[in-house]
Formats: sequence, structure tokens, C-alpha cells
Amino acid sequence: MSGGLTESLSAMLLIGAALTAAFSGVPLMLRVLSPAHGQRVATSAMVVAAAGGLAGAFMTLIHRHHVTYQLTWPLPFGPAECGIDPLTALFALPILIVAACCSIYALDYWPAQGNPRTVRKLTFFFGLLISAMLFVIMARSAGLFLLAWEIMALAAYFVLTTDDHTPAVRDAGTLYMICTHTGTLALFALFALLKSSSGAFTFPAAASLAATAPLATAVFLVALFGFGFKAGLMPLHIWLPSAHANAPSHVSAIMSGVMLKIGIYGLLRTLSFFTGIPLWWGMLVIVLGMLSGVCGVLFALGQHDLKRLLAYHSIENIGIITMGIGTALIGSATGSPILILLGMSGALLHVLNHATFKALLFLGAGSVIHAVATREIDRMGGLLRHLPWTAVSFMIGSVAICGLPPLNGFVSEFLIYLGLFNGTVFGNGAGAIATALAAPALALIGALAVACFVKVIGVVFLGAPRSPIPAHIHEARWTMLLPMTILSLICFIIGCFPGAVVPLLESAVDSWLPPSAHVPALTTLAPLRWITILAVTLLVISLLGWWLYKRRLLRSTVTASSTWGCGYPAPTSRMQYSASSFAAMLVNLFAGVLRPERHSPHIKGPFPADPHFESHVPEAVLERIYLPLLARIYEKFLPIRRLQHGQLHLYILYTFITLILLIIVSAK
Repeated sequence: MSGGLTESLSAMLLIGAALTAAFSGVPLMLRVLSPAHGQRVATSAMVVAAAGGLAGAFMTLIHRHHVTYQLTWPLPFGPAECGIDPLTALFALPILIVAACCSIYALDYWPAQGNPRTVRKLTFFFGLLISAMLFVIMARSAGLFLLAWEIMALAAYFVLTTDDHTPAVRDAGTLYMICTHTGTLALFALFALLKSSSGAFTFPAAASLAATAPLATAVFLVALFGFGFKAGLMPLHIWLPSAHANAPSHVSAIMSGVMLKIGIYGLLRTLSFFTGIPLWWGMLVIVLGMLSGVCGVLFALGQHDLKRLLAYHSIENIGIITMGIGTALIGSATGSPILILLGMSGALLHVLNHATFKALLFLGAGSVIHAVATREIDRMGGLLRHLPWTAVSFMIGSVAICGLPPLNGFVSEFLIYLGLFNGTVFGNGAGAIATALAAPALALIGALAVACFVKVIGVVFLGAPRSPIPAHIHEARWTMLLPMTILSLICFIIGCFPGAVVPLLESAVDSWLPPSAHVPALTTLAPLRWITILAVTLLVISLLGWWLYKRRLLRSTVTASSTWGCGYPAPTSRMQYSASSFAAMLVNLFAGVLRPERHSPHIKGPFPADPHFESHVPEAVLERIYLPLLARIYEKFLPIRRLQHGQLHLYILYTFITLILLIIVSAK
């Protein structure tokens, strides 16, 4: 162990939080308590774990602690090493905040009384998932990292497939499991390459490996592939839409808001090992970020499923984070500390911001689905009057995810914009070209996100109901509204007072950089004080406008009537914009990418009976690229399947031949 008393205290708080989360669902799983009491105990334990872990994380970030522990164990890959530094602490913040909020939310969204078959499994593996994510970011050796990574993958599978009696859920779980283990295979290769480069299975020190070494490029590409699968980086995102759409909503919030960032963490930690990073690394990362950001929001525009739409926006925001990382890598390659600080600070802040507003949106979507029992946007409408608090919370998350002031999404995207502008104006060569192309791509992402969420809010919360409203519809209880309120406040606090998070960001960036690196203060590069003035002014104007509107309503006679229908005497809800019709122009504009499918009715005679039109935007990468390719590979390798015929003595012969070959190879 290394570090003083205060360093050890902060580390113990984080390790204690991980252990408490892991055991939070054990009493319920072992049937020591009744389901209702066990769920409340698990929630209380998760809240306590989050409180202690957040205290340790803030102590680490403020005092810039670095502490490591080493445990000797009989497993391969050398000793287990665990460490806490500011980069770990920054990623621990969204894990703990969102975990506590989702655990409270589940008390009413997934109550034990109404779900006796699934609540034990869901609660136990939910706590195990949170614990595993914390141990992944604390791991400093290959063995501990891979062990925690696999526990995280399996726990995520079990919480994802909570409703395992549904075929769509089982299919989503199978696809997730295939993809996550494909990524894990890449991580085994990654650590084998790192062992060859550094001579040990413990993580190399920051900037201790030369990026020009023979294996460095292989390490980078394998890490980008393996961690890109977990992060949902396009075109490795194929598991993400179905998994996030079919999981329980609070699980979707964890997977989308937090678990994707573990892939980002792994990529950042791997990149920190290298010095002399070549320019093409940064250019590749920033191009992949542009691809994920633009294509993610385009596919979101064409969705009819509310949760699948939010899932595609996660791909978009992973793209934004990756663009920030690419900017920092270009700055590292060109010797620009300004690009490093702005790009990495924007990326790290967007990690925290996306966790809060995406969790808020998924919890809001869960409240809507809980009330109307459908995920189909085109069957909703007019829910503002029935679910006012949910609607307001969802609107706050929508403004934040669109990168608009006065909320937190604006601040992190603004930092990335500043980095891109600096790279364009003061850079040269290919790096300047990459940043010059990324800036309008980021602007396009923001504009399309605004269009998408205008569609969602208009179709879901405004207008007239598109299907009969359930008689029992009501606003969610406080256990579901409190987490949404907490996340909304975080969005406002970071958006209005970004200077408060500057020390945390600078601490995390410094821990990612080599010890000899020096970067300027973030407050000298970004006008954060003016952002505060702008945000507070907008907030005051909005509140004043709302107060004047309510005051005028109180003084006026208010009547209810249908929307004017251009003189049509019998308006119906079918005359409203649907999710498809609202986005039709943009979907058609990008049809070459989205490949929309339309099923037009066959019109016969002057009065056709029950004509019906459907449109659908498929998962083009999965359905048009991966599945045909896999089918082709399966067809080509079909003759090899003859080796698998169920005869045990031949399998033993295969094993014997393999052992002989391994002995011969090792003898050389």
C-alpha cells in the first residue's frame, strides 16, 4: 500500500462503497427478509454506499490523492492491484449518483409486491453491477480488471433480461452477451500485448510506453475495438438499442448513463500509458466520434419506440465524448496543451453530464411507460395534463441533452467547441483539418437533437391522446419523482455554476497526463463566469415569463376546446403529427444512411376498407451489414461443422492432438 492517512480514508470509502453495493441484495436473494423489506434494505444500503463513495471520490478529486493496494492471490496474471486516483474518482461520481437514484426509483417502478418472481434477481444483480463497475475503474492489474469486467458483463445480462419470459428481451440479452464477450476477447489480447510491452500484468505508469514502439499501434487498435464495443461506439453499437429498449427503465438508465462510460474509462486509461502519441490516433478517434454522433442522432429521429430513441441518443453522446478525446489526442500529438485541456475537460464533463440527463430521460420515460403501458410514441399524446412533474423533468433532460443553456449539456459541449475552434485556428496540417470538420459535425448533431426532442415532447406530452387514456392514469409517487428531481437539480447546478466543477476536471485531467506535463488553468481558456451570468439570466427570464403567464391565466376565463382544424367540422387525434410524419423530411433527406422501410396500403376503389400505412427505420448496421456477413461466413464454414458430430472419442483425439502440437511449439 502507498499513500498517507487521508489518501487511505478516501480509498477505503470507495472500496467500502463497492463492497456495500455488492452485498446490498444478498438478504433478499437468500430470502432472509420478505421481498418488500429486502428491497427497502437493499435501497438503503445502496444510498449509504453512494454517500460514502461520493465522499471518498470528492476527497480524492479535491486533494488529488493517488493510493494503491496490492493483494497476493493464487490466480494468474500476477498480483491483484487496486488503485484510486482523480480519474477513477471522476468516473465514480456518475456511477454512485445514478445508482442511488435508480435504486430509490425502483421501489415504486418495480415494487416487490407486484414482481415477486423477478425482484430478487433484479435487486441482487443490480447491486453486483454497481460494485463491479466500481472495481473496474479501481483495478490496476489485468487479473482484477478482467474479473471485475466479466462480473459487470454477467450482472448486466441478468438485469437486462429481468423479463426473460418475453422473446424480445431474450433476443436482446443474447445479442448483448455475444457482443460483450467479443469485446472481452479483445481485452485478453490487449493485456497480453501490454504484458509483452511492459513486462508485467500490472498497469504501466502514465506515459511509460512509447507510442512508436512496435506493439503500440496494436494495443491502441485492440483497445479501441474492445472498449468501443462496451461504449457503443458506432459501428460497434449493435447490441445497444435493443438492450436499452427492453431492460427495465431504471436498468436502462444505469446501462446508458453509466455502463457505457466504463468503455470510455478503459480507453482513456489505456491511452494514458503512452507518450509520443501519433497524430493519426487522434484523427481516427475524432472521425469515429463524428460518425457515432451524427449517425446516432439520425437513427434516433426515425424511431417510434421511446426507449429505443433514447438509446440511439446514447450513441450520439458517446460520439460527442469521443470527439473531445480525439481533440485532446490531436493536442498531445501537436504539442498543444490548450487542445489537451479543452478536449479532455469537455469529454470528462460530458461523461458526468450525460450520465445525469440520460438517466433523467430514461427515468422520465419509465414514468410515462408505467402510466400508459406502452413504449410506442404514436400511441401517446396529451400526457402533460396527467403527468405534469414527469413532463417537466423530461423537458429538463431534453434541453440538457440538446446542449442548450442554462443546463449542463451546454457547458461540456461548449468546452469541446472551444477545443475544436482552437485546433482549427491555431493548428496546422491534418490536425487542423480534422478539428475543422468536427466543429460543424458537432453543430449538426445539436441541431438534429433539437428536432428529435421537439418531436418527442410534442407527440408524447402535447396535443390530444392518440389512443384511449387508461382510466387509472396518475402521476408517479414520490419515490419515482425524487430521483428525477435530484438529477434535474444537478443539470441546473452544473449548467448555471460550471466553475464549481473546474477543480474536479483539472484534477482528473492532470492524473491522465504524464507527471511532467503542464497545462494552463481552465478558467483562463473558457469564459465560465459569463456562462454563469448567461445561465442565471435565462433562468430568471424563464421564471418571470412563467409567472406572468400564470398570473394572466388567473385573471382570464379559460375554456377547453379542440385545436382549430382549418374549418374541418370533425377533427380527430389522427390529424395530429405522428412521430413518423414529424421526422419524415429529415428521414428522407438521410435515407441513404437510414434505409427506411415503408409499407404503403393497397388502395382499391373510391372507398378502400381500412387502409393502413407503416414506416420503419431498421437497425441498418446490424440488419444490412453484420447479419448478412455472418450468414455468408456460416455458409462458407459449414463443411467444418462436420468435425462436430457428437462422438466423444474423436473429441478426445482432437484434444490429444492439440496438446501434442502445443508441446512441440513450446519446446522450440
